[in-house]
Amino acid sequence: MSTHENRLPLEGIRVIEFVHMVMGPTCGLLLADLGAEVIKVEPAPAGDNTRRLTGSGAGYWMTYNRNKKSFAVDIKSPEGLEAVKKLIATADVFTENFRPGAMAKLGLGYEDVKAIKPGIIYSSMKGFLPGPYENRTALDEVVQMMTGLAYMTGPEGRPLRAGASVNDVMGGMFSAVTILAALLQRGQSGKGQFVQTGLFENSAFLVAQHMMQKAVTGKSAAPMPSRLSAWAVYDVFTTQENEQIFMGVVSDTQWKVFCEAFGMQDFANDPALLTNTQRVHARDRILPAIRRHILSMSKEEVMALCERCGLPFSPIRRPDDLFDDVHLNASGGMTAVTLPSGEQVSIPMLPFEMDGRRFGARLDVPSVGRDNHAILSALGYSPEAIRHLEEQGVAHTATP
Repeated sequence: MSTHENRLPLEGIRVIEFVHMVMGPTCGLLLADLGAEVIKVEPAPAGDNTRRLTGSGAGYWMTYNRNKKSFAVDIKSPEGLEAVKKLIATADVFTENFRPGAMAKLGLGYEDVKAIKPGIIYSSMKGFLPGPYENRTALDEVVQMMTGLAYMTGPEGRPLRAGASVNDVMGGMFSAVTILAALLQRGQSGKGQFVQTGLFENSAFLVAQHMMQKAVTGKSAAPMPSRLSAWAVYDVFTTQENEQIFMGVVSDTQWKVFCEAFGMQDFANDPALLTNTQRVHARDRILPAIRRHILSMSKEEVMALCERCGLPFSPIRRPDDLFDDVHLNASGGMTAVTLPSGEQVSIPMLPFEMDGRRFGARLDVPSVGRDNHAILSALGYSPEAIRHLEEQGVAHTATP
């Protein structure tokens, strides 16, 4: 048992998750990293189909399933369903992100689960909250197209989904927030509740700033590639090695610092360029000169100047460059997980700390049914009963 000093925030909370892909697993990851005991129920014997995704989905399983236990059972069998119901009776939280009606068909809808454990928090993650769209099938791409996020990301006439599963991940985060709020309310009222998160509503929340831009200005927001930036210098520039760097100059003070650091004093002294609004209107004059100047400098020179002067900048990188990122590694922002091949790799932790503490991997990403024996034993199953379930194919325990 943890001491009070090193106790994790959610220690003592048991979560049962029926989830796949990204949205549901992200919710469980957040709760698990913070100390909850998260038990992933997956079908025996093959386990969650997310394990076998390839292409752009090849990293999902390893990214969102650390610090979880795997309970692999055939839930369509009476004995498997009975074991799951016994497990639910011990839980604080139940999460699912399957298509509408799927859990009810299994006999595990909210009312079914509530009958087993009246005080449970039941979190349902769906494509849409209740309304005209609620029975549609949603994907991150679908809701990005529906809300205009894809329109904002791509160039004119070429809607483009964001380069990460932004809605799925953010939707899982919002689900975790509602669960924590419901747990807090339960501590006050003693009552559980049903909470729900919608992928479409999540994406609508993301583009709310662009909706308000139309409301405030009277003009629809332009896609990012053709937008009128709020600042004159807020772009990607090419250095002499043909490398690219993003730089931003977002205040009048930064403009003076930038001009002095990069030897462009004439711009700094020009009364026609004193304010950001003046500079935005003078883009056609400013940017070509800056581009020529940056092209004469090395990438390292530009980065060193920006670093020294406190100017916003970044080299253009790929996601896999982050494995070797100096800051992530030196600050303790990476945690290790083990690939199915046995190779250990590092992955970014949750992006926050509490009282100076970061939250990494305590349990490795589980093999199918890794925790079956321990879970079934704790539920009162004898070794003989567990062996019977395995022989019948109702439960599957991974070979160590």
